[in-house]
Amino acid sequence: MTPLPRPYGPPEPPGCAVLALPGEIDFCNAAGLLPLVLAAAETGTGPLRLLVLDLSGTRFMDSQGVRLLDDVRRRLGGRALLRVVAAPGSVPYRVLELCGLRRDVPVHGDLAEALAAGTGTSPAGRLPRDRPDESP
Repeated sequence: MTPLPRPYGPPEPPGCAVLALPGEIDFCNAAGLLPLVLAAAETGTGPLRLLVLDLSGTRFMDSQGVRLLDDVRRRLGGRALLRVVAAPGSVPYRVLELCGLRRDVPVHGDLAEALAAGTGTSPAGRLPRDRPDESP
């Protein structure tokens, strides 16, 4: 089984884990990915607050990929947020749209956006403008 590489992009804030999922997620590998994702999510420093699963490099995903994401979401419970990165129009994006999992797991177009949404900052590292605690 291929290990889950860390994608290139912005550095992970404390309490966040970013995992890039493989090019294909199907019956052959989905069951083996669940323990890898959960173990990788627990190897960070301090308590996990945000887990981002990056599907940017995933070219094929069937219902087993949906089940994997739902299993991760349920196993995290309320102790950490789950965000997914999938390019609009990509196979994973369309599969998540069709199955309805996007109602429970937010899907973002890029890694910076997912990290910002999960940590409450803008992609540039600033608080969003609509937050009252930001000074002008």
